[in-house]
Amino acid sequence: MKTLNPLRISGREVLPLVEGGKGISVSNGESSGAWAKAGGVGTFSGVNADSYDAEGRPIPQIYHGKTRRERHEELVAYAIAGGVTQAQIARDIAGPDARLHVNILWEMGGAERVLHGVLEGAKGLVNGVTCGAGMPYRIAQIAANYGIWYYPIVSSARAFRALWKRAYHKFSDWLGGVVYEDPWLAGGHNGLSNSEDPRHPEPPFPRVLALRETMREFGLEHTPIVMAGGVWNLREWEDWIGNPELGPIAFQFGTRPLLTQESPISDAWKKRLLTLKPGDVYLNKFSPTGFYSSAVRNAFLIELHERSARQIAFTHEPIGEHDTELKVGPRGRAVFVTAADKQHALAWMNQGFTEAMRTPDSTLIFVTPERGRQIRIDQVECMGCLSACSFSNWSQNEEGTTGRKADPRSFCIQKTLQDISHSESLDHNLMFAGHAAYRFAQDPYYANGFIPSVKDLVERLQTGD
Repeated sequence: MKTLNPLRISGREVLPLVEGGKGISVSNGESSGAWAKAGGVGTFSGVNADSYDAEGRPIPQIYHGKTRRERHEELVAYAIAGGVTQAQIARDIAGPDARLHVNILWEMGGAERVLHGVLEGAKGLVNGVTCGAGMPYRIAQIAANYGIWYYPIVSSARAFRALWKRAYHKFSDWLGGVVYEDPWLAGGHNGLSNSEDPRHPEPPFPRVLALRETMREFGLEHTPIVMAGGVWNLREWEDWIGNPELGPIAFQFGTRPLLTQESPISDAWKKRLLTLKPGDVYLNKFSPTGFYSSAVRNAFLIELHERSARQIAFTHEPIGEHDTELKVGPRGRAVFVTAADKQHALAWMNQGFTEAMRTPDSTLIFVTPERGRQIRIDQVECMGCLSACSFSNWSQNEEGTTGRKADPRSFCIQKTLQDISHSESLDHNLMFAGHAAYRFAQDPYYANGFIPSVKDLVERLQTGD
């Protein structure tokens, strides 16, 4: 194993080992502070982080506003308070000289306001900001205004080129690095473009090399690239270390820090990670963000698959093959479907899926009355956690709507991520993970259910394993 030399990140030499920021209280002050104290770069999430009461208990994020806009304001306030709280916890653990970053999703609701609020409230505590899930043009100016480094998360050289030409060239002094997040290997939301096939992954080396060549065009040959997604151990990436073609490289670990003593996820979640098999984590397109995402196959995702499978196209008037009348809803309103689809619909209704819900794509999905009621409740209770949400049709624009029908094929992402982060309910919630998570069950380091401390894990990674 090659020697892992320190790399200058956010103004200080540290181990080129970066903790991946995982939202909704999964990367918090304790985990990121411990990672930074161990010599790497700790990353806490600024996405609806927890704050605490006087007894140290997490404050439940309960919404009282009568409108979505009012609840959105509550959400922004919760997010700022939580981000500042976690920054202070992380700094107290890591010490004054360690490197700490905050991770923000650009497509989250109120992203700019939250980031300003966290950086104002945590002045001197945060060294850098990583930002992905969209095209974060303004992140450069925001970071520069606060005198911290910024790290855009991209999945292609083309994306970085667009960001650089539009905004980043004006604030190049504060560009601390570029995170390449592999769209086929990383956990959470993935940056697959319309030109890329989710079923045919591309090897990361040529894509990262293309990113470096693009960065060299802009005089950024010494700016680090952080390889994120699919990194389990460094022995498998040894030819990247010190490679003159790639230039300075750091490695981001998002999945492995989940299984540490400092990780805030539940014991049930940690035990589940030790049982995963190849293929248990897979790409899906159910997220209300519109992005693909990688998560553990469980009852939650299976139900979403089945929900979309019970789907037929319809028209309001007989058109072409849609010439067969089907009555749906409590009033028995007529729509027109194909003869074959009517038979499908009647079969689903006979199985109890009697609620026909309309989608923005002029289709109907069939669910049980109980599921239909829950979907509508979740849509009505939307608190604007995204800049635009396909599930509820919320948008943070002046109109407060995307202008499209709410989509019952998706789900309330805030609700499920808060639930899985603060309970042991795994099967009926979204469980993000990277595609290498099955390796917990195969790696002898975790034999007999061993769970290391963050310090133990960082030391282990330096050996190549």
